[in-house]
Amino acid sequence: PRLYHICMAPISVSTCHIPWDDLFALMLLIPSLPCSPANFLEEEGNRGLVAAVFGILFSSLCVLVLDTDPLPLITHSSQSTRGKYWKILALLYYPAFYYPLMACATVRHKASYLMGCLLSWCHCVVHIWQKVDCPQSPKIYRYYSTLSYIPIILCLVLLSLWYPALLIKSFTGQKETLDKEVTQIYGVTWIPLKLILSITTAMIAVYQVALLLLVAVIPTIQIIRAGMTKDIVVLLVQFGLVPSESPAVPGDMEKELRTVKYYLWSLEVCYICSLVLCCLLTCTMLLRTLVMHRSNLKALYQGAVLDVFYKAHILRPSRQAIVCWMSFASFQTAFACLGLLIQQVIFFICSVGFAGGFCCLEWCLMLGAFLLASSLPPRPFWLTLVVAVIVQNLAAHYQFLEQHPLRKELTNRRALYIATYLLFPINVLVGVLAGLWRMLISGLYNSIHFCQLDISLLNRGVETFDPGYHTYCHYLKIEVSQSHPVMKAFCLLLLQLARPEGPSGLRASNVEEGIQLMQHKQAPLSRARFKQSRARWWLAYTLLHNPSLTACRKTALCDPTANGTQLSTPEP
Repeated sequence: PRLYHICMAPISVSTCHIPWDDLFALMLLIPSLPCSPANFLEEEGNRGLVAAVFGILFSSLCVLVLDTDPLPLITHSSQSTRGKYWKILALLYYPAFYYPLMACATVRHKASYLMGCLLSWCHCVVHIWQKVDCPQSPKIYRYYSTLSYIPIILCLVLLSLWYPALLIKSFTGQKETLDKEVTQIYGVTWIPLKLILSITTAMIAVYQVALLLLVAVIPTIQIIRAGMTKDIVVLLVQFGLVPSESPAVPGDMEKELRTVKYYLWSLEVCYICSLVLCCLLTCTMLLRTLVMHRSNLKALYQGAVLDVFYKAHILRPSRQAIVCWMSFASFQTAFACLGLLIQQVIFFICSVGFAGGFCCLEWCLMLGAFLLASSLPPRPFWLTLVVAVIVQNLAAHYQFLEQHPLRKELTNRRALYIATYLLFPINVLVGVLAGLWRMLISGLYNSIHFCQLDISLLNRGVETFDPGYHTYCHYLKIEVSQSHPVMKAFCLLLLQLARPEGPSGLRASNVEEGIQLMQHKQAPLSRARFKQSRARWWLAYTLLHNPSLTACRKTALCDPTANGTQLSTPEP
């Protein structure tokens, strides 16, 4: 790896300073054109290619965090007193190292595409050759290093195929990007590049964290299960952790040894199942984010601010909005990592408790009988709470509620007040149990939706204290104010008036998106629509001449204000 970085680092740095012949003067005259290597986050670029480079960068960060030598150019950097500073320097080294893979596509020139082909091929061949030559490493798990480099290799393979396709298209005269068809599928409000980057890196984060959780725990459990001996089993039996027929007189212990190995195997299965479930839930929530973002972006494009935010916002850039836009993809990736960790802890504990009731049913029954026998007072205490809840529900149904055909009335108010006073202490204890259940449900819900930045885990009014949702709201402001389809269509039409051939970086699909966003589709009045309108007029005429029928309507029966009140005649 050190020789690879020594050879490739100067090439990567020198690539950024190549004078691109005929494009050099063009960039000096018209610097706003998307032919600068720094315009890689423009919406009109090759979004799949940029997402692949960001995936390589994040995977390198995952490898860097656990690596003993963070800076490949310096050997034994972790043994020196400045090891932590080398790791900080490595956080800046990898973005500069992989930057040319993205910049070569942004320049949009045949020479840059050729350079991108060479760079991507060199990176891909070297990484594959390293892992084939030395697939095992002593770090955490012998195959962890190879498995953690799979996203990097896949992204490099994608770049190795993407750049030749761009080069061929440049020679054939096609100037459109490869993902033009993909962007047209999304319609008016296609997914922004920044969101694609965040989802891509978040998916890679799910893989990296799941891989780390898997290789850090499962091999250890397997080693413990294989090395379990009778001496350890005797110790566990003496402590009461393993059920035995004669714990005072240890015998052969073969049965107890099989029981312990079975427990460890069950623990391993529960851990893997909970990890798979957490990965599926996290990926589902990330895909749901795409759907929610599409609807939110479309609503903001059409001016429906209150459909997205609970109060009016001015959709314009600000200092805080720019900072949030810069950190949105990073926050989404970090929240996906933390959400997966939290879910794994919760679901693993739940799966162990759920499986323990079936796998260790006999031991659980013995433990429950022992607890009940050693503490008799809790039994009538729990029974009292259960009886109190049942009595309140029965009394509310049969004594305190008078049911009529069209309404329900409250009755026996004096008995209701007395029962409320008498059951107040018991309801306090029931409330404690309900509070524990609420804490469990809220923790489970928040852990599942932790990776979603488009919803707040806090109540309205204090949403600004949620850093993820706060970042998402300001990110939307930048996206809407800077990438509005109507604005892009207007600017494209102005440029086409000045230059009939139009700029190469802008597509006519922007005009179509803006026009479609401005138009309101008016469907022709069909026969079914005509029948529905006629039925509604007949309904209004019938209710006007028969006011007593108003109480029989579904809306009146579901109206909470109609309970015990006089129904008024609606105005036509």
